[in-house]
Amino acid sequence: MMRMTVLASGSKGNSTLVSSSRTRILVDAGLSCRELLKRMQMANEDPAAIDALLITHEHQDHVQGVAVLARKLGVPVYFTQATHRAWMRWMMPHKRMTYAAWLALRQQDLARRQAAESAPAVAIAVAEEVECADEGPASKPEDPCSLPGVEYFAAGTGFSIGDIAVTPFTIPHDAADPVGFVFEADGVRMAIATDLGYMPPNVKMAIRNCDVLMLESNHDLEMLRDGPYPWSVKQRVMSRVGHLSNEAASDFLEKNYDGNASYVVLAHLSECNNLPELARVTAERALRDRMSLLANKLILAQQDAPLEPICL
Repeated sequence: MMRMTVLASGSKGNSTLVSSSRTRILVDAGLSCRELLKRMQMANEDPAAIDALLITHEHQDHVQGVAVLARKLGVPVYFTQATHRAWMRWMMPHKRMTYAAWLALRQQDLARRQAAESAPAVAIAVAEEVECADEGPASKPEDPCSLPGVEYFAAGTGFSIGDIAVTPFTIPHDAADPVGFVFEADGVRMAIATDLGYMPPNVKMAIRNCDVLMLESNHDLEMLRDGPYPWSVKQRVMSRVGHLSNEAASDFLEKNYDGNASYVVLAHLSECNNLPELARVTAERALRDRMSLLANKLILAQQDAPLEPICL
């Protein structure tokens, strides 16, 4: 059995939990550690069971809580190498540091941790509520990029975390090395394809034959054009490295979608330049000849609350 739990989706933060019977992967951590733990509690998901964090790209709405959450849970974080470097630059924007210098700093941090582990244990009173201590200003580590572990992967090359096979694919977005993912376990395939300016052939191919498809439907073109964003931001959003509009998502669903998914999740809806009703109607219109396959399984991800888990 596989399960997808969308904890948050939108311009203020994104995070999705993908689980098999033995492995749990958190894809992106775009909210604070405290808020992510709250969302997991609301969704009846156990944060202590998470095996790894997996990052699509380095934009703030996807990495806001990465460092604090990873340190709290003691789990590795998977990046492409370019995304990891871009994330470190985002974490320390006012300090110039070479990659070699960061590696040396990380070795020092690991040595301090090993020394601390060999010291006599000290009893610590643990509060009943789960808290993210690293979020306090007095408890920040010397290296804010310190992580329990870093693992690299490359787009186009599959790998496994536990019993989940992960296939990363390149997406067109204005980030260092952005990717989407296909997850497969127990004969079930789930795909996440958000933050992409258009649907290139490699993405269309990668997300075929999926049982759950999480697809971006970010903005309504007219609302974006008439909205409050500066023209430069509007150009970025509408560009081929921006975000997928309702119309572009609809075009894919009508012309290229294979109709195999039991669930299609419309994700990353803009609060300013979209309406859930518009996104749903546009997608339903594209799927009008395939609704017998989907029944009522077209779902809209939310920014402010987790979705009910999708289990297959």
